[in-house]
Amino acid sequence: MAILNVAQVAAFLGIQEIRVERLARENLLVAHGKDEQGKPVFDEEDVKRYKILAERLGGL
Repeated sequence: MAILNVAQVAAFLGIQEIRVERLARENLLVAHGKDEQGKPVFDEEDVKRYKILAERLGGL
């Protein structure tokens, strides 16, 4: 299980970091926990599943 920070998730999904934080805040992308700065961190598998779902629903 790999843990990704906000910047890594944003790069993987091709979106801005602020949008990743909003997705976490709205519980659309479930955070695994928080880092030292209080920003969410994510499980890589959850991010991959989210990307697949978002693409099926019409894109990110």
